[in-house]
Amino acid sequence: MSETSKLKWYVVNTYSGHENRAKLGLEERIVNGGLEAFFGEILIPTENVMEMVKGQRRTSTRKFYPGYMFVQMEINDRSFHLVKATPKITGFLGGQHPSPVPERDIKGVQSAVDSGKEKPKTKVSYTVGETVQVIDGPFTTFSGNIEDVNDEKQKVKVVVSMFGRATPVELDFKQIEKHQEQA
Repeated sequence: MSETSKLKWYVVNTYSGHENRAKLGLEERIVNGGLEAFFGEILIPTENVMEMVKGQRRTSTRKFYPGYMFVQMEINDRSFHLVKATPKITGFLGGQHPSPVPERDIKGVQSAVDSGKEKPKTKVSYTVGETVQVIDGPFTTFSGNIEDVNDEKQKVKVVVSMFGRATPVELDFKQIEKHQEQA
């Protein structure tokens, strides 16, 4: 690789959902073309998210910028056309004259990626006042309104009606689901 001062970050458009294939294809073309000196890192910013699927917690990966990836490179005719001719890549953000992404912006994206890997975020979000159905535990089949949400602990306080009285109960995210309106 050449000195990193010549390498700048650029945003590259890919087919949405094909970012990983585009990255692999680009890496392969760089090696086959012997252009490693003009390229640095290729970044697809992602974070881990936690979601409830059939009552089970499941961690999955979510892309911050679907349809885009960041490529650290030195732009010249060969490197520019190698990227543009890579399958699953539609071109550069900025077209024929892409502008480099400021280094401080890339550092922000990288720190967001790092924090997203450490602590998974919840994919399902609940809001105060929302009606939910209890699907697990002693209050199964009850429905109620959310009074408080604690995303950090994955818990909500739901007010359910028991024996004609409003009773607040604390439940895990996995014990509730958004209330489905009857049509």
